[in-house]
Amino acid sequence: MGEYRLVRLGEQIRDEISQMILKRQIKDPRVSTFLSINRVEVAGDLGYAKVYVSSFMADKATEKGVRGLESAAGFIQTTLSKQLRLRQFPKLTFVVDNSIKEGFEMVQKLNKLEAEEKAISEQRSENNSVTEQE
Repeated sequence: MGEYRLVRLGEQIRDEISQMILKRQIKDPRVSTFLSINRVEVAGDLGYAKVYVSSFMADKATEKGVRGLESAAGFIQTTLSKQLRLRQFPKLTFVVDNSIKEGFEMVQKLNKLEAEEKAISEQRSENNSVTEQE
């Protein structure tokens, strides 16, 4: 299967699983609506697909939600195979993805450093103006 078709299939799977989570079709109590599906990587032979899941919840709550999705994987695969009409539907594995959370924390750190740098430069300019007045 072509690379573009695999990416497109991954996007379709991502959208469908996200909708299932939002509509609370997955009855496992561990699966929260705060979980988000980042991306889906489909293998070239359609045998497997890795589903990357993240959340801004605590790490343990996210892992608990992923375990809930793993236990509901059979239901999800069956439902999606009926909707997407593939000859062979990939076996889904769910993986915790902390990249969004880590990126958000990195942006916060950069903003903090920028604010500190701005405060230091303002303090230097005030000190320079005081010494010029003397």
